[in-house]
Amino acid sequence: MSAVIVLIIRILIAISLYLFLGLAIFTLWKEVRQTGEKRSRSLVPEISLTYTDELEQTRTFNQNEITIGRDSTCDLVIPNDTVSSHHARLSFHHKQWWLEDLQSTNGTFLNNERLYTSTVIVSGDDLTLGNISLQISIKALK
Repeated sequence: MSAVIVLIIRILIAISLYLFLGLAIFTLWKEVRQTGEKRSRSLVPEISLTYTDELEQTRTFNQNEITIGRDSTCDLVIPNDTVSSHHARLSFHHKQWWLEDLQSTNGTFLNNERLYTSTVIVSGDDLTLGNISLQISIKALK
């Protein structure tokens, strides 16, 4: 009977060891993931968009992707009838900000030229969505 008890104790110790190892690996994976997400967010340069509808408004973003449009789910909501519900997207990849038209009705214009493909933008560019003009300001990374 003592052999059975010893076997049960050995199995319980093995199970507890595997549970401990699984918990340790899960905790490390979670920490690495959080650190990676935090680091990727911090590598995105801050971008400011200034536009005048009735009042001059400036919005500053520090995220990889910004959608602009009339819909309340957009990051920058512009309540103007000439702006489509999901008009344009700004995204940061390859260490640059890119502008993309989301098949809007009135088109997206960058520096008075209609946008047909994703295009790199820089600080000082003028963006026109319908009747709304936006000025782009990108803060340099430190």
